[in-house]
Amino acid sequence: MAQYKKFGKILAAGTLLASALVLGACGKEDEQASGKKTDTGKVDLHAKADISWSPILYVATAPTEVVTQKIEEATNTNLTFNWIPDATKDERMIAAIASGDMTDIVSLPTTLTTNSSVRQALKSGVFWEVSKYLDDYPNLKKISEDRREAASIEGNLYGVPFQKDFARGGLLIRKDWLDNLGLKVPTNLDELYEVAKAFTEDDPDGNGKDDTFGWSDRNELRYGSFKTLASYFGVPNGWAVDKNGKFTPEHETKEYKETMDYSRKLYKNGYLDKDFAVTSKDDQLQKFAQGKAGIYAGLISITQLKNMASGINNKIEIVPQNKIAGPDGEYRIWSEGNGVNGLLAFPKSAVKTEAELKRVLQFVNDMMNEDVFMLMTGGIKETHYTIDENGAYKILDNPLWQKDVQGFSGSRPSEITYKLKDADPDKQLVNDMISENDEISIMDPTVPLESATATERGTELQKIIIDATIKYIMGEIDEKGFDAEVKKWKESGGDQMKKEYEEAYKKANKK
Repeated sequence: MAQYKKFGKILAAGTLLASALVLGACGKEDEQASGKKTDTGKVDLHAKADISWSPILYVATAPTEVVTQKIEEATNTNLTFNWIPDATKDERMIAAIASGDMTDIVSLPTTLTTNSSVRQALKSGVFWEVSKYLDDYPNLKKISEDRREAASIEGNLYGVPFQKDFARGGLLIRKDWLDNLGLKVPTNLDELYEVAKAFTEDDPDGNGKDDTFGWSDRNELRYGSFKTLASYFGVPNGWAVDKNGKFTPEHETKEYKETMDYSRKLYKNGYLDKDFAVTSKDDQLQKFAQGKAGIYAGLISITQLKNMASGINNKIEIVPQNKIAGPDGEYRIWSEGNGVNGLLAFPKSAVKTEAELKRVLQFVNDMMNEDVFMLMTGGIKETHYTIDENGAYKILDNPLWQKDVQGFSGSRPSEITYKLKDADPDKQLVNDMISENDEISIMDPTVPLESATATERGTELQKIIIDATIKYIMGEIDEKGFDAEVKKWKESGGDQMKKEYEEAYKKANKK
């Protein structure tokens, strides 16, 4: 379901964008592969290609030219970067699309591809449709069909998908606490409940005080404990769709209510953080790192938690677990974005011919070569990183890596093409589990589908269910009260959203 924040300036830019969609008209097509055009209009295949790119900057400062020069050498390009800070990406990207003043490549993360104005621009021909070109390039050809589908809009692919792992969900559990209490790593929901109980009631840290609890949690369902637990219970990822194309929202399934009951019981007994509804992510991490809680949902946080605990809780040992069997004995975990994190899109106002498009696609393909992937991940070997005697990847100088390389790591077209062995065995175990999650991931069937209601009011509608779920877990409403909120959701646009998804699904499956 689309989620984004609306601000006055963004809406104003969206209005400009709506009036500027005529910029999507195609330029004259040119079937030749291109490097640089000569004065005669022909193509110089031996020249470096001049390519401009607007990537998103997820860190404080843009990377230096040190690695840029190496990337240019490896891809036979002259690159110009127009870095867009993450905090202002929505406003700046929407304004750029509205004006038509764009670079050859535009990074559009999922928060933008689900924005109503940007989505309309994509559908209106402002950007090239690239699906017929991908199989002409060795690396782009490997993009899986399910990721292509997830990145498409009404069956059309308006850029190269940013590829990521299907699912990074799972649990981090205090192994030293398990050992102190003579417990094994839980493998099903009953065992998980008993671990949470023991971590709360049986003094797992041995200090003789009643100062611990099971689950460290925070004030959201999606990235807190609830969504992960819901996966274990077999709750669909957002929506379920049957063989007849009928959609059912997750909160109308019996498995969702089973998850609420399980969480409510945890909360009532103090096994789930009593303050979770007002706890931020940082506070959630701190409570685990400081030794107050022993279970955390989110595999990728293992290194961060270990670093936070250093000097405070040096004896901490953490074991990851990605497989908790549901009531039926099956393993499941929800997928965020179905393995896609937006698009690398190519505006027709900048990339005017098919020949130019093909050369830009060649550059994107080349970024997925191992040498360029390593430049964007680790930097220059033996300067920024090394591969040790065990074949493990290790950063040599973290401040230098942050200055020269870190900014590129969030802009790699694929996070999955190459898997590095981590020097930290705990982090490597997490990496292996994330790869295993591919086989048990639950996809969201609405990711490639259109719903005007979801785009315009999805966040507002979702808040009705989020608030009702939290109130149910905390015992503030009963099942009847929850059902009343579901009815409100339906009448406020939920039923219309369901109808729109069913129509979009039917249309997509006719192709």
